[in-house]
Amino acid sequence: MSQLKRTPLFEVYKDYGAKTIDFGGWDLPVQFSSIKEEHEAVRTKAGLFDVSHMGEIEVKGTDSLKYLQKMMTNDISKLKNSGAQYTAMCYENGGTVDDLLVYKIEDDHYLLVVNASNIEKDFNWLQDHAEGNLELKNLSEDMAQLAIQGPIAEKVLQKLAGTNLSDIGFFKFQQDVDLNGKKALVSRTGYTGEDGFEVYCDAKDAVALWNEILEAGKEEGVLPCGLGARDTLRFEANLALYGQELSPDITPLEAGIGFAVKVNKEADFIGKEVLKNQKENGVPRKLAGIEMIDRGIPRHGYPVYKGEELIGEVTTGTQSPTLKKNIGLVLIKKEHAEPGTELEVEIRGKLLKAKIAATPFYKREKN
Repeated sequence: MSQLKRTPLFEVYKDYGAKTIDFGGWDLPVQFSSIKEEHEAVRTKAGLFDVSHMGEIEVKGTDSLKYLQKMMTNDISKLKNSGAQYTAMCYENGGTVDDLLVYKIEDDHYLLVVNASNIEKDFNWLQDHAEGNLELKNLSEDMAQLAIQGPIAEKVLQKLAGTNLSDIGFFKFQQDVDLNGKKALVSRTGYTGEDGFEVYCDAKDAVALWNEILEAGKEEGVLPCGLGARDTLRFEANLALYGQELSPDITPLEAGIGFAVKVNKEADFIGKEVLKNQKENGVPRKLAGIEMIDRGIPRHGYPVYKGEELIGEVTTGTQSPTLKKNIGLVLIKKEHAEPGTELEVEIRGKLLKAKIAATPFYKREKN
């Protein structure tokens, strides 16, 4: 059996009572206290996540922009220095290689943040299509990433920061932010539906920063959080997870992230023709929210029926800690995706009633 990969924070997990699991080849905490408690902390106060398993790839060179325009579905030319953008990479058939963030450090210098399970695949894909004056570097081993998320995230992180964090707007970042003497790239981004920051630092600084952030937020009730709460939080906010809502067989348009697909940008990108066709003529399948009518929890992979017709399957489902309801996301034939439509989910051999519900299931109130 191959050794599970570990982040620089693995050794301190036990100090905080972590229960770890195999997550795509990584030994990561599913929870520290409980998923519900951690979920609640992020919705009402703040939680701290170790997301150092994510991958970071640097793109440099005078042909960087031209190259990224070819590789990405979004319009990278719209990115300004110190700005971040959500995008996808696609195959020629429109299926998704990965969804990712692109950070523009400066002209001809970008940082890509990719999903942990896709680091090698993405880097190879990027290398295979590299051309012109370009340098690609996989920085994943040298970097760590922490995410502090929740209504008081800024207040807590500000205790460590040498700069005014309120100056960092949504999907913007600052480099070389001083956090208790350690330099980090701090971006106002996240994967929870709440306000907060993602902190990219040198791997050797990760343990100290983790401890210092938790200490700074101790009185306010900031909790260390695991993958379980990260999943319920992102799911309630209708944020796609690669391998569930997105895959080589699911296009970004089917997955509902059409806002990150700019088929009208001048540059050709891989998969553009198929995606343009889908945008103009509609997608055959659509991601939709469901709420269970009968008692049962829809889980990933469960079949979805309309009458006797198999119309799709569940991509994610759980009991929502915020809404206290059994809800799910389903990828189904588009004609059945209208709000209020009743359908059935096969749960443990039984067909249980559900109805199409509006998404996102949760949206934070902005001050």
